[in-house]
Amino acid sequence: MIHPSDIGALRFAHQAMATEFEIFCVHANRDYAQQAAWAAFDLLDRLERELSRFIENSDISRINALALGESTRVSRWTMECLEIARQAYSETGGAFDISLGSGLDRLQLVPRVQMVRATAIGVRLDLGGIGKGYAVDRMAEVLGEWDIHRALIHGGGSSVLALEAPPGRAGWPLTLGPCGAVEAHRRVFSASGIRKGGHIVNPRTGQPIRDREAVWVSAGQNGAMAEAYSTAFMILPVEKIEAICRKHADLEAWLMDKNGPTLTRKVI
Repeated sequence: MIHPSDIGALRFAHQAMATEFEIFCVHANRDYAQQAAWAAFDLLDRLERELSRFIENSDISRINALALGESTRVSRWTMECLEIARQAYSETGGAFDISLGSGLDRLQLVPRVQMVRATAIGVRLDLGGIGKGYAVDRMAEVLGEWDIHRALIHGGGSSVLALEAPPGRAGWPLTLGPCGAVEAHRRVFSASGIRKGGHIVNPRTGQPIRDREAVWVSAGQNGAMAEAYSTAFMILPVEKIEAICRKHADLEAWLMDKNGPTLTRKVI
């Protein structure tokens, strides 16, 4: 999917969130670029410690352990991620649900004091892809603080954020499955699929997705929302996907069903 090495970009990699994150950038000073990448990866590790349900005493682990009426304070990052997840849950009619049907709407979010309160028992959150997308968004901000703007960041190849294009190029070279090759700049791309197994579950039925093989989503520069859409679009009917794309002028989606690819919006 990603071919930045073809243009001689600097590459830095780091393992986190059970996958490999990479930063490709164009900069005259490799040592300076490496320091910037390390700063971004340091933030990535901090985010994982707060967003992973597999880490004891993370924000998400504490939320998952809440009893009826209990509350816990969380970081600003966790609260922002939960608010994005809540927005995606509402817009997709529950097709995107980080609680997998256990009751996202039974958690009360209090952003002013960064608190989460449980109004029922048994809510279990798993941020999964949206956590990766959120991390990519925040890493891009770190690179911007270091004045590195010609860069591409991805988490596991499924969440990709292209910033400013390399010199002499229209964008960063990417291949999006049946959609072909694109040159991306100031765009985010997210991919979801079942080729590696039935890990995508319809939260409404509890059953793995079987009819749709893969989805590619392109959006502005919000990796977290792109991840949410690509997951939801594995579940939603084409008519609903088209309605969501019409609502967001910068949103595009490509679907691969069992009977072949379906283009729901024109490729840029």
